[in-house]
Amino acid sequence: MNWINEYMLNVKYLDGGRGPVQYDCWGLVREVRHKHCGKRLLPSWGHIRNTSPKEFTRAYEAESAAMVECQPEHGAIAAVFINRLCVHVGVVIEVPGMGLWCLEVNPKKSPSFKRVLEFQAQYLKVVYYRDN
Repeated sequence: MNWINEYMLNVKYLDGGRGPVQYDCWGLVREVRHKHCGKRLLPSWGHIRNTSPKEFTRAYEAESAAMVECQPEHGAIAAVFINRLCVHVGVVIEVPGMGLWCLEVNPKKSPSFKRVLEFQAQYLKVVYYRDN
């Protein structure tokens, strides 16, 4: 799973970033799900910024309507909420022999890769979604 290290070492946060080395949380999630989890490529939503949580939430609602809520699983989107606003997303990756981990990036730090329970512990509410 060397590709994870490539993201960890080379990715920088950029609000609205869609790659190949600058991503925001949605940009990273959509690429990793598609390239490394074999999921459909989700819409870009590149015009939405993290400083617009209501717009971010509307985009989340549009995408989650075509998905189903699930337990953490490989390729699932981890949606982070503050009250009713979706404010962040990560992607769940199953690492053979090591279980489920979550890959994320945000404005305050470079990409991080944490066990799902550690990821959840950072936030008050996390809901997981997979393709329907």
